[in-house]
Amino acid sequence: MPQLNKGGKFVFGLSLINPDLTIHIPPQALLEYDALRDGKVIIFTGSKITGGFCVTTYPLLSNSKLSHILEECPALRDCQLSEGEFTRYKGRKYAWINIDKDGTVKLPQNTLDVLELQSGMELLSIRSSDIAFTMGAKGPLLEKAHNFHGEIERY
Repeated sequence: MPQLNKGGKFVFGLSLINPDLTIHIPPQALLEYDALRDGKVIIFTGSKITGGFCVTTYPLLSNSKLSHILEECPALRDCQLSEGEFTRYKGRKYAWINIDKDGTVKLPQNTLDVLELQSGMELLSIRSSDIAFTMGAKGPLLEKAHNFHGEIERY
C-alpha cells in the first residue's frame, strides 16, 4: 500500500467501476475495516474535494462517536431503505449496500447518479479514519495516484 507523499494518506489501490456497475474493493481495505463481516456496508457521500463515497460497517459506526447517525436514522440502521437508497443526515447522504465475500459491491444506477459516478471511472481507495475508508473519484490525490511512479494495485 503506497503513501503518495511523505506524511500523506495511505492508499489501498484503484478500483474501476465496471460496465455491470460492480466495484472490487481492495483486499487490504476489506481486512483493515472488517468490511466482509455482515455482508452489508454503509456508504456515505465523500467530501467536495475527493467526491466518491466513504465505506464503513455497522459495527464500526455503532461503536464510534458517530453512532448517533444510526440512532437518528433508524431506516438506515434497520435496512428499511432499498439497497443503495440514500437518506440525508446533517449534510451527508447515507445508504447501505450488499458486499459479496470477494469484496465486490454493485451500486444501483440511481446510487451512482446521486454520487455523480459512472461506469469506466476509477476510484482511489484511501485510508481516511478508523471508522471509514474513502473511494475517491476526483481531486489532487487521485491525480497524484495516476502520476505515481510506484506500484498502485488496480482492482
